[in-house]
Amino acid sequence: MKLIINGDHKEFEDDKSLGDIIKELQIEDKVMASAVNMQIVKKDDWKTFIPQDGDRVELLQFVGGG
Repeated sequence: MKLIINGDHKEFEDDKSLGDIIKELQIEDKVMASAVNMQIVKKDDWKTFIPQDGDRVELLQFVGGG
Protein backbone atom coordinates (compact mmCIF):
# COMPACT_ATOMS: atom_id res chain seq x y z
CA MET A 1 0.00 0.00 0.00
CA LYS A 2 1.18 3.51 -0.76
CA LEU A 3 0.81 6.17 1.94
CA ILE A 4 1.77 9.79 2.28
CA ILE A 5 3.46 10.16 5.66
CA ASN A 6 4.22 13.70 6.79
CA GLY A 7 4.31 14.70 3.12
CA ASP A 8 6.63 11.88 1.98
CA HIS A 9 5.44 9.05 -0.26
CA LYS A 10 6.15 5.66 1.33
CA GLU A 11 5.20 2.09 0.47
CA PHE A 12 4.27 -0.66 2.95
CA GLU A 13 2.84 -4.17 2.87
CA ASP A 14 -0.97 -4.30 2.71
CA ASP A 15 -2.93 -4.73 5.95
CA LYS A 16 -0.17 -3.28 8.13
CA SER A 17 -1.46 -1.49 11.21
CA LEU A 18 -0.57 2.10 12.00
CA GLY A 19 1.42 0.78 14.98
CA ASP A 20 3.40 -1.56 12.71
CA ILE A 21 4.14 1.30 10.32
CA ILE A 22 5.38 3.53 13.16
CA LYS A 23 7.61 0.66 14.36
CA GLU A 24 8.95 0.04 10.86
CA LEU A 25 9.85 3.73 10.59
CA GLN A 26 11.70 3.37 13.93
CA ILE A 27 10.01 6.40 15.45
CA GLU A 28 7.73 4.71 18.02
CA ASP A 29 9.40 6.52 20.94
CA LYS A 30 8.99 9.91 19.29
CA VAL A 31 5.41 9.90 17.96
CA MET A 32 2.91 11.42 20.36
CA ALA A 33 -0.13 11.81 18.10
CA SER A 34 -1.36 10.66 14.72
CA ALA A 35 -3.98 11.59 12.18
CA VAL A 36 -5.10 9.79 9.04
CA ASN A 37 -6.85 11.93 6.44
CA MET A 38 -7.17 14.69 9.06
CA GLN A 39 -8.93 12.34 11.55
CA ILE A 40 -7.15 11.74 14.84
CA VAL A 41 -6.29 8.11 15.59
CA LYS A 42 -5.90 7.53 19.32
CA LYS A 43 -2.70 5.86 20.49
CA ASP A 44 -4.75 3.00 21.96
CA ASP A 45 -6.02 2.23 18.43
CA TRP A 46 -2.67 2.23 16.59
CA LYS A 47 -2.29 -1.56 16.82
CA THR A 48 -5.67 -2.20 15.20
CA PHE A 49 -6.06 0.75 12.80
CA ILE A 50 -5.27 -0.30 9.22
CA PRO A 51 -4.63 2.61 6.82
CA GLN A 52 -5.87 2.28 3.26
CA ASP A 53 -3.91 2.75 0.05
CA GLY A 54 -3.48 6.46 -0.67
CA ASP A 55 -4.17 7.65 2.88
CA ARG A 56 -2.45 10.77 4.14
CA VAL A 57 -0.85 10.08 7.54
CA GLU A 58 0.51 12.72 9.88
CA LEU A 59 2.73 11.53 12.73
CA LEU A 60 3.28 14.32 15.22
CA GLN A 61 6.17 14.75 17.60
CA PHE A 62 6.12 17.31 20.37
CA VAL A 63 9.26 19.34 20.78
CA GLY A 64 10.01 21.39 23.86
CA GLY A 65 11.68 24.72 23.69
CA GLY A 66 11.32 28.32 24.47
